[in-house]
Amino acid sequence: MISPSARHIYTVGALTAEVKAVLEDGFSALWVEGELSNFKHHTSGHMYFTLKDAQAQIRGVMFRGNNRLLKFQPTDGLAVLVCGTLTVYERRGEYQINVEFMEPKGVGALQLAFEQLKARLEAEGLFDADRKRPLPLLPRKIGIITSPTGAVIRDMLTIVGRRFPGLEILIHPVAVQGEGAAKEIAAALKRLGSRTDLDVLIVARGGGSLEDLWAFNEEVVARAIAASPIPVISAVGHESDVTIADFVADLRAPTPSAAAELVVARRDELRQRVDELVARVQAAVQHLLEVRRGRAEMLRRHLTLLSPAAQLARRRERLQGLRQRLTAWWELSRTVRGARLARAASNLESLSPLGILGRGYSICFALPERRILKAAAEVAVGTDVAVRLHRGELRCVVQGIHPSEER
Repeated sequence: MISPSARHIYTVGALTAEVKAVLEDGFSALWVEGELSNFKHHTSGHMYFTLKDAQAQIRGVMFRGNNRLLKFQPTDGLAVLVCGTLTVYERRGEYQINVEFMEPKGVGALQLAFEQLKARLEAEGLFDADRKRPLPLLPRKIGIITSPTGAVIRDMLTIVGRRFPGLEILIHPVAVQGEGAAKEIAAALKRLGSRTDLDVLIVARGGGSLEDLWAFNEEVVARAIAASPIPVISAVGHESDVTIADFVADLRAPTPSAAAELVVARRDELRQRVDELVARVQAAVQHLLEVRRGRAEMLRRHLTLLSPAAQLARRRERLQGLRQRLTAWWELSRTVRGARLARAASNLESLSPLGILGRGYSICFALPERRILKAAAEVAVGTDVAVRLHRGELRCVVQGIHPSEER
């Protein structure tokens, strides 16, 4: 048993301070892996979380000065690898790890940051096809945002000059990698986007690693491209390189040289295109004129047929035809009726008593009543009679009567 005189009595604060000193001296730089939980990014800028595995857990903190350089966003459930020192939070008597560096476990921090930002911006609709704007067929002036030195800008100027000599180009020099490059690029986009003499902007950089191209994966650059009132072409890296800027831009070019070819058509190609369009317009106009001419001719004939003069002419012609038909009918009718009349006259002539008298017959009338006598017994001897001949008449006295023999 320890005697009271040999006791060394600590206060809680002294004991905690001594434990803290031991821990900080013994674990001044250690690497720990685990899964994040209870993550909170405080308004002060500090990050508080719990690092755990299946057997245990430990509190952690990453102060603002250290976490401001993080490329990704820590979230609950993310497996991470951290580096820091063990320390004691004296107020609670709890030990924790003071994290100075953090990276995702199993995937690079930049790649995770890329995927996180891509997912967030895509959810906001910044990648939607319906917000992409078409490029002008023939821009009057182009703005290029890139490094003023190196092969990229020389190649682009050579291609533009060859395809369309004399086209105006405005170069805005920026840093394309390193600290502050993203802010320079975003500021350049905002500055050139406010101009009224530019028709299209190209953001360009040559190839490189993910770290080299990281400025074009920053959120500030993505939002500056989305906010630009002028169409933007992203021409970053080689064909296999993909950046956030490519998804937000109105058009992604596989290389800076390809961007120069896409934005400017060849002059001879344009001339040929114009000639083709002129020929098509001429053919269309000629066809339209022929259609309209045919329609006008049809309408002219239609109007001619409907005009009062044409109607009068047609009715006059019809009247003339009717007159001719009437005249022909009248002549035919007169001829037919004349023949009928002649036949009737001939028949009458043959049946007329005068005609009979002409053949040697005569008519005897009893006087004075001039009654036609049909039998001799109708008169007496001494009676006056008249005998009508073909020409003239005889006055006679009946001297004798001879009755006819019946047959």
